[in-house]
Amino acid sequence: MPAPVIVVPYDSVWPSTFLELRITLTEALGDVALDIVHVGSTAVPGLAAKPIIDMIAIIESDARLSAAIERLVRIGYEFEGDLGVAGRYAFRPPPPYDVHHHHLYVCAQDNRALREQIAFRNYLRSHPQAAEAYASLKRAAAAAHRNDRTAYTNAKTSFVTNALKEIGVRPATAQSSSKLLG
Repeated sequence: MPAPVIVVPYDSVWPSTFLELRITLTEALGDVALDIVHVGSTAVPGLAAKPIIDMIAIIESDARLSAAIERLVRIGYEFEGDLGVAGRYAFRPPPPYDVHHHHLYVCAQDNRALREQIAFRNYLRSHPQAAEAYASLKRAAAAAHRNDRTAYTNAKTSFVTNALKEIGVRPATAQSSSKLLG
């Protein structure tokens, strides 16, 4: 049975957890990664979130993906494919982390999903009222769909899509955007 959806108040430890993971990933990926960024709700100060650090290692192009896979597998990550989001490649964390400690993705720098995720993160960072509305929605969705991650994600789709439209980013599809922006 999948882990329940739990949304918790913002934890000031999340940025330092990201930075610790980023150091390890930067060392492992070396020149393959252009950058490693913190995305998702844990990257928005003050925002309630599932306590899972979402990160994206940005590579120049998909031609560098095989090198990224090789280096991440070497340190214990397991390649999981795109999980339904074209061009965003997922990696299961190695022990001692559980599957929901953090999520690691690899995307090419020109990937639409990457642009959407960063745009939404930046929108919430710069619009505190929208961030609070999103937190309320997340808490309600988690309460209503505690044991159904897909329903939880779908409950947020309209908010995410509307926010992206407000800032001039036309989402690829509502479904793909909801998968991106946990």
